Amino acid sequence: MKGAEFTMDNEIVNKNKSDQDNNLPWFEGGLRFECQRCGRCCRGEPGVVWVNKKEVEEISAFLGISETVFARHYLRSVNGRLSLLEYGHGDCIMYDNGCKIYAVRPCQCRTFPFWTWNVESESEWEKVKRTCPGIGKGKLHTLKDIQGNLKVYGERFDS
Repeated sequence: MKGAEFTMDNEIVNKNKSDQDNNLPWFEGGLRFECQRCGRCCRGEPGVVWVNKKEVEEISAFLGISETVFARHYLRSVNGRLSLLEYGHGDCIMYDNGCKIYAVRPCQCRTFPFWTWNVESESEWEKVKRTCPGIGKGKLHTLKDIQGNLKVYGERFDS
């Protein structure tokens, strides 16, 4: 058997198991998160919410408007990429006592808080927890779920 060896008692031991255990992230047991729809991640601090063509199509259809109208009223160009507009105080244009497009929100919003730097360490996670009331509540996201979100986010934004 590849990756296995026999002990003196003829038990099969996976030689790679301890290596695999050592490579597991600090959140191997999963993390609890359920969006409280409080808008803290949507309001206040200026930033960007990137959208791609597919998301523009989905959001436009959801709002019942053409992509052209959507682009004219809700998008801006930042360094050649598209971002949702913000109000002068930093609030996302799609936030109005809750996300108006929650069902079709962009990847950046869907994957929050499972962004690379937020789960880099337990202390980083705790920092985000201080501003996000959904962290530590609701559904337990498994290691596989979190790694899936990290992959989606990474493919889209970390390259």
